[in-house]
Amino acid sequence: MDSPDWSSLSDDELQEKKISQLGLRLEGTKLQPLIQQLYDELSQKGLVFHPPCHIGDEWFVPVGIPAIFTPFFLAHDRLRQLERKIIFEVEGDTPEAFMKLIRHEAAHAYTYAYPFVRKRKWQQVFGKSSSEETPSFYRPRPYSRSYVVHLDDWYAQSHPDEDFSETFAVWLTPGFDWRARYHGWPALRKLEYVDELMRSLAGQPPLPVPAYRVADYDCLNVKLKTYYARKRKEYEPSFPDFYDQDLRQLFDAIPDDPGRVQASAYLRRHRRDLEKAVSRWTNENQYRVHQLLARLIDRCDQLGLKIKSSDPQQTLQVAAYITTLVMNHLFTGKFKRTK
Repeated sequence: MDSPDWSSLSDDELQEKKISQLGLRLEGTKLQPLIQQLYDELSQKGLVFHPPCHIGDEWFVPVGIPAIFTPFFLAHDRLRQLERKIIFEVEGDTPEAFMKLIRHEAAHAYTYAYPFVRKRKWQQVFGKSSSEETPSFYRPRPYSRSYVVHLDDWYAQSHPDEDFSETFAVWLTPGFDWRARYHGWPALRKLEYVDELMRSLAGQPPLPVPAYRVADYDCLNVKLKTYYARKRKEYEPSFPDFYDQDLRQLFDAIPDDPGRVQASAYLRRHRRDLEKAVSRWTNENQYRVHQLLARLIDRCDQLGLKIKSSDPQQTLQVAAYITTLVMNHLFTGKFKRTK
């Protein structure tokens, strides 16, 4: 992949550029063979519709348009680098993660290419489809066997359309024995229905659909700095004031304790390990965990809290507390008090 002129700019200089000015294309990038892999997987199932793919500001399929948009930052390593620096992770960065996401989006494209969501049996299996957006927060049941598990956060449980898309993605994954994996699960009925439904579509072209027009989805005509300001702001409303009582219980070193240190200094020293561990085991966005720790650190400074530097249980206690806040956020949309 050739390096465009902007790839050597500093982060600040690059963020002054509009995304639409970067000349991004899917052709010739490391994404092109992955998109072809999706098409090959569909063809192997006898499906002739290959959803066209475009560059957008996130992963999505426009309502009514059977086309897949992939995030712009995946189209160039320099943009992946910037995304990781600002948001701390890159959604779809590895081939495996990319394929999981694009299989899911392909299912949404198929719901617009073929009218099967209006079928009575589809609605009996998945529920009624809706043009309403998937809710930002939902109450998943992690141990439910009525849904497949494909993307993080038990995403199939968020909406009937997502339930179908997750089931389709599992069904499409090559080499995956879904009958064995979901044997005895109520979710197996959904997989068998998807298998039956897709077999009925083998060799059939899609119905005529509205043409995709770039002007209708001109989501890239913004500067990178505006894009990231908006992206960071999405996470801000979920942060409440922190609870001094909890922090004082966590960091309760008395004045005459030997070797005590600032709690904020302790958190800064262990911040990276805490972020990675909590994000990994909760599946929470690493940026949000980073911001949560930043608020904790600031409040510890304001309260002048101290900690015993030799306490081996401290990291475990802090990780458990942050994990509790994050799991509360997952289930309720809020970082609630722990008690």
